[in-house]
Amino acid sequence: MADHAIAGKTVLIAGGAKNLGGLIARDFAEHGARAVTIHYNGDAARADADATVAAIRAAGAQAHALQADLTTAGAVEKLFADAAAAMGGIDIAINTVGKVLKKPMLDISEAEFDEMSAVNSKSAFFFLKEAGHTLNDNGKVCTLVTSLLGAFTPFYASYAGTKAPVEHYTRAASKEFGARGISVTAIGPGPMDTPFFYPAEGADAVAYHKTAAALSPFSKTGLTDIADIVPWVRFLVTDGWWMTGQTILVNGGYTTK
Repeated sequence: MADHAIAGKTVLIAGGAKNLGGLIARDFAEHGARAVTIHYNGDAARADADATVAAIRAAGAQAHALQADLTTAGAVEKLFADAAAAMGGIDIAINTVGKVLKKPMLDISEAEFDEMSAVNSKSAFFFLKEAGHTLNDNGKVCTLVTSLLGAFTPFYASYAGTKAPVEHYTRAASKEFGARGISVTAIGPGPMDTPFFYPAEGADAVAYHKTAAALSPFSKTGLTDIADIVPWVRFLVTDGWWMTGQTILVNGGYTTK
């Protein structure tokens, strides 16, 4: 079903091979995007990327997959350049890249912190920077963060702490890119029912998270369903463009600012 605000648009999705990113990619194709480029990090995600590309094409859109480690500025610059060349420009850029580490601060090594910072913060900064350079006028950008930005909790210092700067990057980018009609937002989902969530959590923590949201009893798993996040992403980069510079926690009442 074509959406007037998406029809004919070109979309770049970082981390778009599977899970939330993959569902967003399929959704935009189904709503009439002309072309969708998905990024994936490593060889382990290649099969998922191929499957998502096939689904995008089956929905009637052009599809491209690009592999890159986005923890260097040069890699992010190349991703945007290659995506723009493949699609003839970029209208919408969505960044779902992230890495979780649940560990006491006293046990986190410098190498672990540096990796978390590179994946969650540095890559997000340069993604926004290149979006500002590359997006067509009146383009839209959305970054996925975490609802833990509204939490008062131990053990996630290196995760939420390295996602937190994205809130300010979003505010700054919205001011700097607004003159070109580009809106910039961030969405913080609650704990999502994906393979991204479970490895970091013990059984007790999983049980807690499944009951922590106000709407948990109405969720199939008690967790955030990625299908409930996709419409928010779609809205913010289309009809919801007037919302800019904001980080929105979409979590069924799990945390709030």
